Amino acid sequence: MSSSNLEKWKLIAHEATHANDHMRHERQRAAGKKTARQRIAELLDTQSFEEIDQFARSPYLEHGDYCDGVVAGFGTIAGCKVALFAQDFTFKGGSLGKRHAEKICKIMDLAIKVGCPIIGILDSGGARIDEGIHALAGYGSVFMRNVKASGVIPQISLILGPCAGGAVYSPALTDFVFMTEQISQMFITGPQVVAQALGQAITKEELGGAYVHATQSGVAHIVTQTEEQCFEQLRRLLSYLPAHYRTSAIPGVGAEPALNIPLTSLVPENNNQGYDIKQVILAVVDAQSFFEIQALFAPNIIVGFARMDGMAVGIVANQPLVKAGTLDIDASCKAARFINFCNSFGIPIISLVDVPGFLPGIDQEHNGIIRHGAKLLYAYANATVPKITLILRKAFGGAYVVMGSKELGADFNIAWPQAQIAVLSAPAAVSILQGKNLAALDESTRSAKKAELEQAYATEFLNPFIAAEHGYIDTIIEPNATRSCILKALSFIESKVEQLPKKKSGNIPL
Repeated sequence: MSSSNLEKWKLIAHEATHANDHMRHERQRAAGKKTARQRIAELLDTQSFEEIDQFARSPYLEHGDYCDGVVAGFGTIAGCKVALFAQDFTFKGGSLGKRHAEKICKIMDLAIKVGCPIIGILDSGGARIDEGIHALAGYGSVFMRNVKASGVIPQISLILGPCAGGAVYSPALTDFVFMTEQISQMFITGPQVVAQALGQAITKEELGGAYVHATQSGVAHIVTQTEEQCFEQLRRLLSYLPAHYRTSAIPGVGAEPALNIPLTSLVPENNNQGYDIKQVILAVVDAQSFFEIQALFAPNIIVGFARMDGMAVGIVANQPLVKAGTLDIDASCKAARFINFCNSFGIPIISLVDVPGFLPGIDQEHNGIIRHGAKLLYAYANATVPKITLILRKAFGGAYVVMGSKELGADFNIAWPQAQIAVLSAPAAVSILQGKNLAALDESTRSAKKAELEQAYATEFLNPFIAAEHGYIDTIIEPNATRSCILKALSFIESKVEQLPKKKSGNIPL
């Protein structure tokens, strides 16, 4: 290399990585944010980052700076390879243009080839208006990579600034979306457009802030209070995930459950009394290992990762404390997507069932509980990973079938002795079967007769023994043997191989 070229390279390299650092830092700090390079340095292992395309410039900007508003490269987190890109809001609002998109696509293509997670740190105002169709085409190219990478490598989006317009669809296509309070916003049309089109005044935070997407839309999977907490939670998530679909998550160190107390003390005998299923989870999985996903969305069902004797597993559990643990539209979609992810990356699924049915009501029916509930059914039936289902108390009607039943391919179906598996609960069944006969009785005897019929129905139908007699339940266990039973089942089916019929693609009821 000639001395002139060497000096030129040094100048460009310095400009590409350090130009206007102070000014950019001040801008971001004023907004309560870090710069793109600060975020990468804080997230990755020390000095592990290797940048690519640092000399890239937009061909459509006369005075565009190097990097073109996005920093891309690869490094390690806890020693494991990752690829990532971070948008730079200080350059044209982090807007995406042709070269900007090409850099993102290149690192995504590399991640797919190598087989490592791709992490996107998004902080962008959207498409670069002064690049017109080139910016739109750039988004299309990114979306195409998101779809190609789906089920091949984990895709994770950190929303650490605005994410508006077409920009929102890339993170929506990824597996997990992190948002930070008072920093992250996602919306198709911003407050100004909403005000002009609908006459509704609304702030960015009210329209598409972290809490909105965590509780109402379900777009956000993890919400944090600071960027530091966001990176910490991302590192924890990655510890449960394999690098790609052909490998397994790195085993952790096994540990006894955090709650070393009898399970019978956590679950009331009265089937109509609520309890916190999270306490049951903590009493079954390894200590400090449960990592909940979408904790604030559809809380009537709990999903998350955990470890069983060090092995990463996915947990799906009805939550009796919320809506009595019934399945509704949001719960069905939440669980179905989580199951699909676990199936894509070979993570065993453990289902804890205590479900009285689907949530009844006009709103649920008119808004598509049939269509959305079918997503959950499809996800369980389509999953070929090891599947273990435990029925704690209630498993009624179609909800029994949907929640990982033997008929949907569960490998082991276990029940506690107090489990109730039937089409309907005793009061509902007696009301339908004996309603006319009861109505004919006088009031003095009706109540006693109804209670007698309910008890008879419960004795004959509301127990797990009939299901076990016919092979729908593999075993009935004493509740305090739950962890050891699940561990034995996991150990046996860990090497399970199951092939679905050959097809181009299934048609999930979206």
